Amino acid sequence: MKKLDKDFIKWLSNKKGEDEKMLNFRLNAYQKFLELDNPTFGPKIDIDFNNINYYKSDMDNTKNTWKEVKSEIKNTFQSLGVIDAEENYLDGVSNQYESEVVYHKNKTNKDIIFMSTDDALKKYPQLFYKYFNNLVKYDENKYTALNGALWSGGSFIYIPPHTTLDRPLQSYFRIDSESLGQFERTIIIVDDYSSLEYIEGCTAKSYSSTSLHAGVVEIYVGKHAKCRYSTIQNWSNDVYNLVTKRAIVDDNGIMEWVDGNIGSKITMKYPSCILKGHNSSGNSLSIAYAKNIQQLDAGAKMIHLGENTKSNIISKSIAENGGLSNYRGSVRITKNAINSIAKVKCDTLILDSLSSSNTYPKNIIENDSSIIEHEATISKVSEEKLNYLMSKGLNEDKAKELLVMGFISDFKKELPMEYAVELNRLIKD
Repeated sequence: MKKLDKDFIKWLSNKKGEDEKMLNFRLNAYQKFLELDNPTFGPKIDIDFNNINYYKSDMDNTKNTWKEVKSEIKNTFQSLGVIDAEENYLDGVSNQYESEVVYHKNKTNKDIIFMSTDDALKKYPQLFYKYFNNLVKYDENKYTALNGALWSGGSFIYIPPHTTLDRPLQSYFRIDSESLGQFERTIIIVDDYSSLEYIEGCTAKSYSSTSLHAGVVEIYVGKHAKCRYSTIQNWSNDVYNLVTKRAIVDDNGIMEWVDGNIGSKITMKYPSCILKGHNSSGNSLSIAYAKNIQQLDAGAKMIHLGENTKSNIISKSIAENGGLSNYRGSVRITKNAINSIAKVKCDTLILDSLSSSNTYPKNIIENDSSIIEHEATISKVSEEKLNYLMSKGLNEDKAKELLVMGFISDFKKELPMEYAVELNRLIKD
């Protein structure tokens, strides 16, 4: 485990064979990380930065056949169902183990770019720098700065104009080591009149010490283009999941976030859409299921800049066994975003007297021709409902499970079938 300092940043950049421009970027980001404090909102973040392993790689380079991948790494992804998913319903996969992408496969014959972000920097530097750190700036907060200094792995995707993939692309992120920091950087460009469905999965082994996941995602949706980004994260209960995800959408474009948060010790994640283009739209459908010591602070942000723009946020929060599940989000319709419509719906289900949930909405409208609708409901599982279901032959756990499954049914419908099956299993567990 090496100390996080300028020498380590230089070592990492040199190991990756990067140009001087990227080295200077990393050093500037590291300096900003030192200057910035933790966020003043949300759960308390208590990370010992001297006890994090900021880089670990078990393979020299990315492989494109599983025969070349170390058997213990291959077996890990096999047990997670990732290899079977690749064979059956994906057009391409990128699997990251610890700090690097260890396996990558582009199965489509269409003229797209799909590779690790590290490889994109080397093979397409002009395209890379056009989009890197453009939408999510490194100095936004302490953890975008840390990602800027240490980023490693992640996916770079470019879908050229008038291109539609038949099946989704997928990335899977796995932490197997104790006290690891994972800092992937994902950049997705869906050019004009194109579409992409992208799926992300995240898991980690459970340890007694803290691990940190601080990823950054930047998505660019062109004119009349569409991107759907679906994720299920099931980090272990020792992981701080502090992620920044943002998309910008051009004229008549569509961005959809389908976001599931089941695991982690603390999550702070608010997928965002900047609706820059006229008639563009952004949608966010999310669940956060907090159990035991978990604190999940999740939601979405929508910023309306173009005329006739539309956004829709649906958030489902569940808390059980002392968990804390919060919705935190914001909608802003700017002065020039005339005739725009935004809808926010927050539903909360509390399964016992030990748990809690809060809603922190921020809605701003700056013109007279637009509309923001906000609806929030909170309910607690009643003895009456449980007794009714138990009278039909179910025990208490099965009765609660049935209520939860009904509560998130809308979310499951939006997931690919294999992910919906996995979500069922996770919730039952």
